[in-house]
Amino acid sequence: MKSVEEQIALIERGCAELISREDLEEKLRNAIEKDEPLIIKAGFDPTAPDLHLGHTVLLQKLRQFQQLGHTVIFLIGDFTCLIGDPTGKSETRPPLTRDDIARNAETYKQQVFKILNPAKTKVVFNSVWLGELSSYEMIHLASELTVARMLERDDFKKRFEAHRPISIHEFFYPLIQGYDSVALKADVELGGTDQLFNLLMGREMQRSRGIPPQVVLTMPLLEGLDGVNKMSKSLGNYIGISESADNIFGKVLSMSDELMFRYYELLSDLTLEEIALLKQDMEQGKVHPKAVKVQLAKELVTRFHDQDAADAAEKNFEQIFKCHELPDEIPEKNIIVEGESIWLPKLLHEAGLVQSTSEGRRMVKQNAVSVNGDKIADVNAEIPTDAEVLLKVGKRRFCKASFSLDH
Repeated sequence: MKSVEEQIALIERGCAELISREDLEEKLRNAIEKDEPLIIKAGFDPTAPDLHLGHTVLLQKLRQFQQLGHTVIFLIGDFTCLIGDPTGKSETRPPLTRDDIARNAETYKQQVFKILNPAKTKVVFNSVWLGELSSYEMIHLASELTVARMLERDDFKKRFEAHRPISIHEFFYPLIQGYDSVALKADVELGGTDQLFNLLMGREMQRSRGIPPQVVLTMPLLEGLDGVNKMSKSLGNYIGISESADNIFGKVLSMSDELMFRYYELLSDLTLEEIALLKQDMEQGKVHPKAVKVQLAKELVTRFHDQDAADAAEKNFEQIFKCHELPDEIPEKNIIVEGESIWLPKLLHEAGLVQSTSEGRRMVKQNAVSVNGDKIADVNAEIPTDAEVLLKVGKRRFCKASFSLDH
């Protein structure tokens, strides 16, 4: 293992809050002396089938712990998912069925190993121990937290003051998440900044049971492509890790220069010194901002696909977008689709390039529509939805369209 100081430097990179640094130093010293890896825990509720870059902020930090020689527990919250995490929600979340949870959990297991080392990762389901708790034990668990303390949570407080319903079972969520840390004897738990209350609950519950309290490490919530809101599928500002290489590459190239370096800090394998040098070279005009984005895009595509896919995505992007007749700024639209293709006139309408599908048909018949630079004259044409496309209607109407599946 590296020294305590070297490990702390890597662990603190991009970290929002560490509670506490002294506890972590002590745990690391003991791990080195005893040659025993720390147990690092992070929980993910399988509420949707796909992970996006926002989720990978935590996964990247977990991988760094693995590189330092520690054991990572990827906890799939198939039990907590039955409750639904109330964090940041203005109303009670609808429960998922067990079949939905099982399907989503299976896709999570497939996706996380695009980042984590399978040999150093333990995948566990919290239903294994939570499903065994008796009603007596559940009641005892509930006695560990007061309603007044629960209402200190900002999301519950806002709902209570706005007279929005709060279901009793939602109060169990932080308790159950805390009990996960007791069951796993976690040394460190990771989560987003919005999870601080839940993470501290695990620390308190361990202490009350004579278990050395876990260190809590929170990571920032990654902004979406709009640079304003948290990355979210519902807002359409996300990059899914299972998207095509072309989609990932194109979306990275679409972001602002400021946001690009935020992604570098939280997602790239480059050191902070290398990132700072890259930023300095760009600001001094030694390297063009686009080249810096291309470097990030290729790193991410390589991570989720491979190097050949990254090279091909760069080539495809240049072929599609490096065209003299394109304007400097092209509107972008994320379109929700139901299948592997979409009818061209409908696509033009969804992209805002025509007022109706009838107008779309008319423009196609007039040979005024092109997709990725190719004229399309077939009004029945179906456009694949596995990659971003450049749409053009007439001489001056453009749109870069990307696609999301309607789950």
